Amino acid sequence: MTDRVALANAQSIDIHAHAVLAGSMGTAGEHGPEIGYTEAGAPWFRVGDYRLDGVRYEGSPFMDTDVRLGNMDAAGIDFQVLSPNPLTYFHHISPRDAVRFCQQHNNALADVVAARSDRLAGFAALPMQDIEAACEELKRAVQELDLLGAYIGTDIGRPLNDPALDRFYEQVVQLNVPLMIHPAPAGIDGPAGDPNLKQFDLDLLTGFAAQESIAVATLIFGGVLHRHPDIDICLSHAGGTMTALIGRFNRACTKRPWVPEHLQHEGAFEESLQQLWFDTHVHDSRVLNWVIDIMGTEKLLLGTNFSGWDQHAMTQDVPSELATTMADNAKRLLRVST
Repeated sequence: MTDRVALANAQSIDIHAHAVLAGSMGTAGEHGPEIGYTEAGAPWFRVGDYRLDGVRYEGSPFMDTDVRLGNMDAAGIDFQVLSPNPLTYFHHISPRDAVRFCQQHNNALADVVAARSDRLAGFAALPMQDIEAACEELKRAVQELDLLGAYIGTDIGRPLNDPALDRFYEQVVQLNVPLMIHPAPAGIDGPAGDPNLKQFDLDLLTGFAAQESIAVATLIFGGVLHRHPDIDICLSHAGGTMTALIGRFNRACTKRPWVPEHLQHEGAFEESLQQLWFDTHVHDSRVLNWVIDIMGTEKLLLGTNFSGWDQHAMTQDVPSELATTMADNAKRLLRVST
């Protein structure tokens, strides 16, 4: 069980921290996942036909809790909510394999966080290609495993405003948990995407931001937030390029014929943006200030992509008042305070 007293007392809460779980290896059929080493000892990680070379998971904070906690101490992070590795969302594989993987992943995650529930909690992986199975697994993960919410990719095989997903969004609200949305590199287990993204790590550097912006626009223009006003959805990386595009989205509300009636007024998109939560993983204080100017701080959360290639510890980079605000926001989102 999550130590809610420890979570409520935490001064810094990181909600963007992925984990790789030994207990989930080999549970997605032919897709793995699988860890191995070359003859020279270099690590690799396989998901289906995709192989990530040179990233060491074993013995790192991704898989070793003691190493994670030591690094959290060094970064000034009191508490983390662990989430699935974006390489293993598995939203495009067979429903049978996806259900099995998510069940085993969530069981393994629950065991990891239970061992240090004073510092760690978890978000559930879900098989979104089967909406009813996703609802059932989220219910099990929350009620039986004590995971704190749902965690899905931006590309789940259907638009985020697909009416078929209303059943899932209703389940999120009924369980009174947040829904976290984070991108994955295109082509891991789904469509390949723009071939230009295959050089210079552009799938990470620009692809993620584009996916997040599309997700935000789809949730708002597609009426998801209007149909489910009580849902709490958090987007990674401050929603991608939302700060740069806010003017265009606001203008669309009064100029484009397909805009729903409830958004047909000046500033409607920006008003709806206030319903969403965002993390601070933006790398630059100028961008963070821009995010705050547009989105405010009431739903801003600490996010570090802990131990990733682009980790940054915002607890050390922002004024103490903002750090306190983000911790209080996380407690509200995670239902440990009102």
